[in-house]
Amino acid sequence: MMENATPYAVKLVDQRTGDAALNLSTFGEVGDFASPRQYPCFSMLLVLRGVGFAIRDGAEYEFNEPALLTFSLYQTMMIRSKGEFKGILIQFTPSFFCLFKHRQDVSCNGVLFNNLYDTPLVRLTPAEADAQVMLTKQMRDEMNGHSDPDQDVLISYLKIFLINASRIKIDQQKEAVETQAAAPLATALKEEIEVHFRKIHNASGYAGLLHSTTSTLNRLSKLHFKKTLTNLIADRLIIEAKRELYLTAKPVKEIAFELGYDDEFYFSRFFRRQTGISPQTFRNTIGLYPAKTGGY
Repeated sequence: MMENATPYAVKLVDQRTGDAALNLSTFGEVGDFASPRQYPCFSMLLVLRGVGFAIRDGAEYEFNEPALLTFSLYQTMMIRSKGEFKGILIQFTPSFFCLFKHRQDVSCNGVLFNNLYDTPLVRLTPAEADAQVMLTKQMRDEMNGHSDPDQDVLISYLKIFLINASRIKIDQQKEAVETQAAAPLATALKEEIEVHFRKIHNASGYAGLLHSTTSTLNRLSKLHFKKTLTNLIADRLIIEAKRELYLTAKPVKEIAFELGYDDEFYFSRFFRRQTGISPQTFRNTIGLYPAKTGGY
């Protein structure tokens, strides 16, 4: 399997903000990933050597080399690995590559990122890992080889990387459905959350819809989705809130109301508790539009 012998760290700077819009760097140990971290960008760890656990928002997922681990905007991430841990970190901001704008070309939103009901892990074969490493090398060469790297070229390489990973992940999801007996109640729970998450924020509400008990649904949620039902509902709300804060100029008060919160400040405290930052800070960091009045 291909590996980059020489460590490197390269980045493309957003001239508007002065921040890194695209970052590529090698890692040779757990290092910074050993403690919980949040980044204002999408992060992917292409693991070439190492085994362990990826922790996303407190849920643990076991991985083996080679693999790709993916994390969304401001998502709490952590790696627990003993011994060797080598690979490449790829990070990009929504301003560099917008998943929503490119959703027709790259169907990775809900597959690689914001995949509330699934693992952040993409298992790779050595050949698949080599192909992804080659794409990172082409991105690195473009950034290193020119004083003014061509952003369209970099986006093209990144799109191919994401398309490759999404296809592999989708195939693995199909295999999982075919080889495991699907739990009808887990499927029904997921469907009910998608329909009602804006109005029903508590576990008992879904227990009533599904004619079940909160304890049964909690056990089911932990088994299939690696988190309590309360956390699952909260995560779905946060994904939608982030999407609105990023893509629209709606006041925070309006977003809160659409998500079922009459009290803007209660919603803002909820958002901060889940993400570590306020809705306004999130918007100021990565939002496409300036905020209207009503921010907090």
